[in-house]
Amino acid sequence: MTGKRILITGVAGFLGSHLSQRLLSDGHDVLCVDNFYTGTKDNIIHLLDNPKFELMRHDITFPLYVEVDEIYNLACPASPIHYQYDPVQTTKTSVHGAINMLGLAKRTKARILQASTSEVYGNPKVHPQPESYLGNVSTTGPRACYDEGKRCAETLFFDYYRQHGLGIRVARIFNTYGPRMQANDGRVVSNFIVQALKGEAITLYGDGQQTRSFCYVDDLIDGLVKLMEAADEVTGPMNLGNPDEFTIAQLAETIVRLTGAASSPVFKPLPTDDPMQRCPDIALAKTKLGWQPTVPLEEGLVKTIEYFQGVL
Repeated sequence: MTGKRILITGVAGFLGSHLSQRLLSDGHDVLCVDNFYTGTKDNIIHLLDNPKFELMRHDITFPLYVEVDEIYNLACPASPIHYQYDPVQTTKTSVHGAINMLGLAKRTKARILQASTSEVYGNPKVHPQPESYLGNVSTTGPRACYDEGKRCAETLFFDYYRQHGLGIRVARIFNTYGPRMQANDGRVVSNFIVQALKGEAITLYGDGQQTRSFCYVDDLIDGLVKLMEAADEVTGPMNLGNPDEFTIAQLAETIVRLTGAASSPVFKPLPTDDPMQRCPDIALAKTKLGWQPTVPLEEGLVKTIEYFQGVL
């Protein structure tokens, strides 16, 4: 065997499909599971004929019995529209899913990576956010099913690490964008691109001065793979994202310019618990992984716009 047997949960989602493609190109056998709650087979249809790619319909809130060397646990609705539609199931996916995947990793002695999120920082009072920051998260708001579910998953990962000596990795993923995002997932990049391409008004919440950082998907996938392959003592949690910070209004202006749209902004009230600032401190990733993003925002947006032009 020259490659590993690698399990990816949530494979039909945006990140899962790109990760599958990367691992297959690296020569690994990739077993992928998804219940297709938010993912779509369109994202992975180009991989189905690859003999090293195997797809299984499965919900990770139920146990899974397979033989693997590594596990990337990406399964969970990741956009507010999707995770707030069924918040109880969202929490179950994060918590029960983590328990089931950790149990599988313990049995097979596999290394396991948890796709956590910058949402664990909540509406931060520290900027930019280092991994040492403990966060400012509401436990009762409409975003808590996702935020607290991911925080609990991190707790479970480190409990398995301490109690069972399991080889774990925890990646805190910041805003990521690129081809294969869903047009209706409610994320800001896809929202703005779709609205611009359709000639609709660009919807900004609040005054548009809240900030985000945007990491192109190829950079993010490279970070995940580097984290999985790092030395045993590099467990994370580790921020993975682009530290270049933009206001939402700046993002909207850039997308309107790149699409050549005549769209103008329309302002709506800020959603509950929506963070005002979100930007990663990636010093740890630079030091431990030698990783940092290389794709500038405009370059990544051009590729993403071209994808949505084909889809729409």
